[in-house]
Amino acid sequence: MIYIEIDSQRGFMRHNSNLTNISQLKVGDYASIAKYDMTDPAYRMKLLALGLTRNTSFRIVKKAPLGDPVEIELRGYRLSLRKHEANSILVKKAS
Repeated sequence: MIYIEIDSQRGFMRHNSNLTNISQLKVGDYASIAKYDMTDPAYRMKLLALGLTRNTSFRIVKKAPLGDPVEIELRGYRLSLRKHEANSILVKKAS
C-alpha cells in the first residue's frame, strides 16, 4: 500500500511505500510506529497515553479470525486494538 503525504507549506506531495498499518501485518511480525493517520486529536491522545508513541517497537501477538481485534506486545505489556484503531496507526515493518 502506498500512502501519499501532502506538504501544504512546501506545496508538493510525496509517497511512502514502506509504511503500512497494523492490521496488514501478520502474527509474529515486528514493526515500529511511524505516525497516525487520523484527524481526531482526542483519540490520538488516548493512543499516546497507552504507550503508542512514535518509534515504539512492537510485535503482533494474535489476530482474531476476521482480523478484529489484533493483539500487540509493546513496552512489556499486551494491548488489543480494534480494526479501525489498528488501521489508523501507520507503522514501519522491521526487516
